[in-house]
Amino acid sequence: MEGFLAFPLELIPFVAITLIFAFTLHEYAHAFVAYKFGDSTAAKQGRLTLSPMAHLDPLGTILIFLVGFGWAKPVPVNRFFFKRPRLAGVLVSIAGPLSNLFLAIIGAFLFLVLIKFGLYETVSATAWRAIETFFSVFVMLNIILFIFNLLPIPPLDGYRIIHDLVPNRVRPQLTKLEPFGMIFFLALVLIRPLYDVTIGLLFSTVYPTIEKGIFDFLATLLML
Repeated sequence: MEGFLAFPLELIPFVAITLIFAFTLHEYAHAFVAYKFGDSTAAKQGRLTLSPMAHLDPLGTILIFLVGFGWAKPVPVNRFFFKRPRLAGVLVSIAGPLSNLFLAIIGAFLFLVLIKFGLYETVSATAWRAIETFFSVFVMLNIILFIFNLLPIPPLDGYRIIHDLVPNRVRPQLTKLEPFGMIFFLALVLIRPLYDVTIGLLFSTVYPTIEKGIFDFLATLLML
């Protein structure tokens, strides 16, 4: 069974819990910011909620465990209702990735608080290893989702941000590329040589920098 999974079997519960939080807050953040800028489309469809059932996509969630990537249900956004379409578009798009960075920071903070108060001295070695593993997975996956969703590839949030920032004359050209976005994305993910020099390289350089920055800042804050 483990051979068909993208993660070791013992990590599956930790990955599942993390994704429930990560996907739910990510999509809620999109819906919340859109609502604040005047678009109630997502709210009317029941997406302005922290209930995971409103945001998790069954196929997208299953693929996370099988191939290592997947998706939640995209939040519907109608730019027609935005008071300031460009600004709103950028903030709605970036809200999702920032929510994952926020979760990574919260996870790292809670883990360091447990260390500061010596929880590892009061629980068994097995229990502490499980706690360490959970927070490691929680922080790691949320940072990865933060980086991944900022890639400028349709339909990811990074593309939407670029689409709203470029001049009006450029936007129709970008829109023509959208139907090919998923093909390009799958090629980058599934073709190993391409992955290694693009997304893989990005993760191997940016991820450790963000993780170290979070833990160093929080450790200083908590005087560890």
